[in-house]
Amino acid sequence: MGGKHTTARMSLAGEHYEILVNPDAALNFKLGRTKNSSNILVIDTIFTDASKGLRSSENKLRETFGTDDTSKIAEIILKRGELQLTTDQRRGLIEEKRKQIVAFISRNCMDPRTSFPHPPLRIEQAMKQLKLVIDPFKRGEEQAKDVIEKLRPILPLKSERLKIAIKIPPEYAPRMAGVVRNFGSLSKEEWEKDGSWIAIIELPAGLHLSFLERMRDITRGNYQTKILK
Repeated sequence: MGGKHTTARMSLAGEHYEILVNPDAALNFKLGRTKNSSNILVIDTIFTDASKGLRSSENKLRETFGTDDTSKIAEIILKRGELQLTTDQRRGLIEEKRKQIVAFISRNCMDPRTSFPHPPLRIEQAMKQLKLVIDPFKRGEEQAKDVIEKLRPILPLKSERLKIAIKIPPEYAPRMAGVVRNFGSLSKEEWEKDGSWIAIIELPAGLHLSFLERMRDITRGNYQTKILK
């Protein structure tokens, strides 16, 4: 198994699975930059422990994934599991997310002492001072919410906030409940008898468009929202 490769892994139904992948092709697929998974696998095998060469049985694969098709299982592992990044990949993704976070804060928050935005450099320096950990896969605008709260003790920040009432139908509610919490704080939530989820979320005004886009992606537009005064 010569050549450059990394590992993608996930645990499901009490079992552990690993695949050896082409780093760039796997990352592009995980990030949704491509739907082509044909050149991802370095070796056409699903392992329980790739470093020891331990392969998963076909029966166990069918039991867990409903198929023993290596390509289909690899796609599931990449989408839902953890992808080991190369040093360059991690550095590049973190830098990309950091720029998104800084841009969002500079665009949506102001210094309450001057009523003007903080310069990006000042925000970057404050983030470095706090040694904030940036998730290379999580959307920068979603991470900005937590970063703003952590910056406030050393960098005065004021941002406009919105209260939004939402209703999600049963088939999307369990997944959306977790996604919504990444965007803001819930002041109310309720599960209806039919499984629908109703909630009131408070979030930075600058996240409103991204919030709606994320809900539309997951629910295919099948949701209701109303901005509350």
